[in-house]
Amino acid sequence: MPDVVLEHVRKSFGDVLAVDGIELSVGDGEMVTLLGPSGCGKTTTLRMIAGLEVPDGGRIGIGEMAVFDGVRGLNVAPELRNLGMVFQSYAIWPHMTVAENVAYPLRMRRVPRAESRRLVEGVLAQVGLAGLGGTPATNLSGGQQQRVALARALVFEPQVLLLDEPLSNLDAKLREHMRFELRIMQRRLGVTALYVTHDQEEALTLSDRVVVMSAGRIEQMGTPSEIYERPATRFVAEFIGKANFLEVNGIARGADGGAEVPLETGSGRVPLRIPAGQVREREGAANGAGSLFIRPEKIRIAAAGEGDAGGDEARIPGRVLGRAYLGDHAEYLIGIREGVDVRVPAPVENDWAEGAAVDLAIHRKDIFLYT
Repeated sequence: MPDVVLEHVRKSFGDVLAVDGIELSVGDGEMVTLLGPSGCGKTTTLRMIAGLEVPDGGRIGIGEMAVFDGVRGLNVAPELRNLGMVFQSYAIWPHMTVAENVAYPLRMRRVPRAESRRLVEGVLAQVGLAGLGGTPATNLSGGQQQRVALARALVFEPQVLLLDEPLSNLDAKLREHMRFELRIMQRRLGVTALYVTHDQEEALTLSDRVVVMSAGRIEQMGTPSEIYERPATRFVAEFIGKANFLEVNGIARGADGGAEVPLETGSGRVPLRIPAGQVREREGAANGAGSLFIRPEKIRIAAAGEGDAGGDEARIPGRVLGRAYLGDHAEYLIGIREGVDVRVPAPVENDWAEGAAVDLAIHRKDIFLYT
């Protein structure tokens, strides 16, 4: 049985529809990240699971227990949901020691002192803070305070751990380090976790599955590689990673669901065949118009006219507009036609001259069409 289930959950604030009937299931021991821009509904979703916001309708289950059911009028209090939560601000009490901070949930549950001490020592060891229980909380670094907040959320062995942008207050280097630490700890402990972030790199690093949200709805759910390699909508393609889009017209749809796309370039028209599995059709899209989507790293710069354009690679002619040196690689700006260009990373030893005619070699499986 999944540890968290949301069915048709919705929430409005006045005239603003924050969460629009989403459905989600989080499995035992799974780390699932809610990812999206500010205002997409991800934090509201987490707060409804925690019981800090009351949904307008739908159902929320944690394990075998329903904690909210709009039809039945059921709404279980937050403290009875067996959830641990780590907030963006760690909410560490400065007048307490590390151990006293971590023991606070146990004190609220009237756990005997000896048992509380055992649990606190155990969880501090699990998060890498063994021996620091007597340290004043204010003496800790930002990364250590984040671990204290995590230990406090885990000490009473919750069924599910909720994390609301817990790394956002750390500096960039520490945040990058703590991503891996947090993922390793979650896997070692086997706790089910639901994580909220607007940072796509964080989501891809931490997650078993990523849930991309926009305007209160789920745009796509999948593994990090599925989300990145095969984005279901143009929003996901634009939001996750870097993207090149080429606007096209005159698209002809085939009976098999694929599409024939005439790409206009400065050297003439290049016909491209997009298989059905790489066509993403939006309801109400303009007939015959769309956008080709290609990840920059999927493009290889080749000498003009080199190789066979009829094989697995498509060849798109272009011209070098500029080059930027970025240390471990270079980035080229390649013009396809007047006013249309793409960015392409390349090894630093490549040195295509400005104005040089080149071909963009792209494996056909890496070209997607959004209509």
